[in-house]
Amino acid sequence: MQAERVRAEHRRLLDSLDRPEEVQRDLLTGILEQHAGTSFGREHGLGAVRTIDAFRRAVPIRTHEELMPWIGRAMDGERNVLTTDDPVVYFSSSGSTGREKHIPVTPSYMRQTFLPFYYAAFAPLLRTLPQALAAPNGVLNLWQDPTAPIARARNGQPHIGASQVDYRKFGEDSAVGPGNAAPWSRIPDELATAGPWDRGYYKLRLAAEQDIRVVIGVNPAMVAGLPYQLRELWPRIVRDIRAGTLDGRPHTTPNPERADEIERYARTFGTVHPYHLWPRLSAILVWNSALASLYLPRVRETYGPGVQLFSAPIASCEGPAGVPVDRHPSGAPLYLPGCVYEFVPADGPVTADSETLLPTELDEGRDYHLVFSHIGGMYRCAVTDLVRVIGHIGRTPRIEYVGRNTVRSAAGEKLTEAAALRALRAACQDTGAEIRNATYHLDPAQSGTGGRYRLAVAFAGPPATDLATALDTRLSEHCPGYGAGRRAGAIAPVEVVTVHPDAFLREWERTIRAGQRPPRVKDRVFLPGDDVWHRIVSTGPESSG
Repeated sequence: MQAERVRAEHRRLLDSLDRPEEVQRDLLTGILEQHAGTSFGREHGLGAVRTIDAFRRAVPIRTHEELMPWIGRAMDGERNVLTTDDPVVYFSSSGSTGREKHIPVTPSYMRQTFLPFYYAAFAPLLRTLPQALAAPNGVLNLWQDPTAPIARARNGQPHIGASQVDYRKFGEDSAVGPGNAAPWSRIPDELATAGPWDRGYYKLRLAAEQDIRVVIGVNPAMVAGLPYQLRELWPRIVRDIRAGTLDGRPHTTPNPERADEIERYARTFGTVHPYHLWPRLSAILVWNSALASLYLPRVRETYGPGVQLFSAPIASCEGPAGVPVDRHPSGAPLYLPGCVYEFVPADGPVTADSETLLPTELDEGRDYHLVFSHIGGMYRCAVTDLVRVIGHIGRTPRIEYVGRNTVRSAAGEKLTEAAALRALRAACQDTGAEIRNATYHLDPAQSGTGGRYRLAVAFAGPPATDLATALDTRLSEHCPGYGAGRRAGAIAPVEVVTVHPDAFLREWERTIRAGQRPPRVKDRVFLPGDDVWHRIVSTGPESSG
């Protein structure tokens, strides 16, 4: 990765932060000029649109699912539907309905929005540790895997996650993800079709012989999962290193000295931690908000006392949202050069005609729905993520991801993920509880009793016996409807269920073994199904060993 390109995109972002109106106006003008003649543009009269107000009147807010009729036409071979240049890839992500999203990715979007956003995100890391990415052999990239098996959209084009993109296919040789150009990281062709759990093992086994200085994690579940993988897999790693094999196949030079060294760590400490393998590891790039902010402090300890966490950029598959410009642990300013942003207060739903606010109209300390428009054909697209304004840089809001646009109700209250997380964070502070992970489950009302929220918690230390009482109080503070329901007896007191310390990690492993790529396996504040809940709570703390 070219450090100068990183610095150039960082400077471009910084230059935008004091003049958000101008930057957003110019960006919208460019989108309209390029795409007014498309089918979508003609249907919505974009040729006559000159201002953001006119754009709002011309185009309703839509979800990705509501944009699918136009996306589908492009997938069926029709040209000039949403964009003047044809999509070459479709980003995938499981939508709120459970169906796979198909986000069109055009060369213009990749060159003008995605790649500049991607480069700029590495600036704080390079500024703090200038040599961090200088040696590609020293980077373990858990997030990106451009050689993973890919799915196809119905028109045969790649239907992949952003973590699978090979940027060289867009003419950006220098954008190869850090660590992906390392010779040691290449998985042999005969193993390339292995499932995601085994591919993760191959990457870890090969990295175990390297002097890793930086871990690119992005998804915190992967960063938390690596120490667990080491605990589970170190005997297999030792066997392969000793024999010079990869999953039993000849691959490298036998290295019995390294195998013996790892085995000694396991005998001495009962397991192998990342800092045993990589004592010079200095940095991890990872999302550090929402649930992750509660468990990453303990996870970081297993990587080494001097390891620094650097915030990964804030984004969804629909488009980029924020890029870190400093060492703030979780927040980043809006990426003004890439997307036209609108916001809807999160205390109500997003509808086609919701009144929206612009970046300069937001209130600090409030949660918002995010609405994207960019040159890739996403016109006023509402995403499922909520963000919170936690400050400003220049005249641009600094945002933080606070959860999905998911609501639970036991008795008419509207408990959002953001409120549930804030209540949990406050309750942990009240009680001194440290956690490995947690998730909520709503039990419906039974005869004579109200509905009840239950929280499964894997504690990182002794269970906090008073967490349930503190959480009940904090939920009432952060969700007024919850407090009203408790006072009326319509909601039973919250229950905390202490689960095995590895309960969430075992579920993470199960999901990956079932075929899901690790970048897509994320924390869930509210679990989507009863089956996952029952698996997590089925083994209690008494079996933790």
